[in-house]
Amino acid sequence: MGKFTFVETGLPGVLVIEPTVFGDARGYFMETFQKEEFAAAGITDEFVQDNQSKSSRGVLRGLHFQKEHTQGKLVRVTKGEVFDVAVDCRPNSATFGKWVGVTLSDENKKQFYVPKGFAHGFLVLSDEAEFCYKCTDYYDPTAEGGIPYNDPTVNVEWPDCGCEYLLSEKDKKHEPFAAQNFEYFNKW
Repeated sequence: MGKFTFVETGLPGVLVIEPTVFGDARGYFMETFQKEEFAAAGITDEFVQDNQSKSSRGVLRGLHFQKEHTQGKLVRVTKGEVFDVAVDCRPNSATFGKWVGVTLSDENKKQFYVPKGFAHGFLVLSDEAEFCYKCTDYYDPTAEGGIPYNDPTVNVEWPDCGCEYLLSEKDKKHEPFAAQNFEYFNKW
């Protein structure tokens, strides 16, 4: 038996990953990445950067992408709970403009793989959350792009977190999905 279960979503290439957790009264152990098993599931990109953030309830980060140095991301939550979203921004895709979301938490230990060509974002549902992610390319602030979290074309159904959403000033200024042509994602 493998150490991971790879669950397909409604978007090609976007996977929910459920690690095998070994535990007893002392605690637990799990692997969060294993190159060969991920490659067998179609995740063959090399990860070059790890990031971690801490956010409070209602923080909504996203929906982000990079126009150049496009990143695939393997995301997970080590503390708390978030609703994580991927939006297909590949103009030649049959699922262009569609989204999928999954709840990630320290309890369910699920991971989410968001390939290149997708926008990504999350909403914190717990009092606070620590969010970790591996990236397939380096962060480049000059290549940032995004979609408004409440874009009517994409129409993500964000859950109620019990408070108003807290957005960065940058995330309040993204162009609508329909106003962008996403030519930088034609190769995916």
